[in-house]
Amino acid sequence: QVQLVESGGALVQPGGSLRLSCAASGFTFSRSYMNWYRQAPGKQRELVAGITSGGTTNYADSVKGRFTISRDNAKNTVYLQMNSLKPEDTGVYYCNTLQSFGVGYWGQGTQVTVSS
Repeated sequence: QVQLVESGGALVQPGGSLRLSCAASGFTFSRSYMNWYRQAPGKQRELVAGITSGGTTNYADSVKGRFTISRDNAKNTVYLQMNSLKPEDTGVYYCNTLQSFGVGYWGQGTQVTVSS
């Protein structure tokens, strides 16, 4: 079965950095679209970054220049490097993959809190 497991979330100060990881199994990771979403307190879940099987990336305007999504197909893992963190980056970060016929899969999420 498809499984996505996020890790790396923590409490950090504004201006700090974190790297989130998502370990994937149960599907052909190397040929799959992978995404990071986040949900801030009281807010709707939003797309943060995405990466295609070929390595093409896209980012929300709010994180462009600060966050970097990458993938390691040998390890079936997608990463989100987050730099210059702001309090508004606080939320639960979810790993996502979109499979055939629009079927999406989600991890359990990892909490990121940016506070002084």
